[in-house]
Amino acid sequence: MKNQAWIKALFYIAFVYDAFLGVAFILFHEKLFAMFEVAPPNHPGYVQFPGALLIVFGMMYLQIAREPVRSCNLIPYGMLLKVAYCAIVFAYWFSSGIPGMWKPWAVADLVFLVLFGIAYMQLRKARA
Repeated sequence: MKNQAWIKALFYIAFVYDAFLGVAFILFHEKLFAMFEVAPPNHPGYVQFPGALLIVFGMMYLQIAREPVRSCNLIPYGMLLKVAYCAIVFAYWFSSGIPGMWKPWAVADLVFLVLFGIAYMQLRKARA
């Protein structure tokens, strides 16, 4: 497939993005919350577990980047992760408010969601 290069690049970027955020929230959650002046939760596990999930999803994006056509069945799961995060952040953002530290990641995830959808449609055509 000719247009596969941009899809591979997209999922390599998604891998780095999610894995980096996951590691940051596992190892440096206290510093991140302090930097953004956000009260941390009462136990680090509330942040570390989602951080670990980001690493797991990052590994999935790496698999997709390596073999996009073969792994395109995994893309909807990555899209659902982005939908879940965006839905929660945007719902609070536009209703009762949410600390600013969460907003840039929601915007980035919305961009990833749209690009994942385009990639998924292209890869499904390639598989057909």
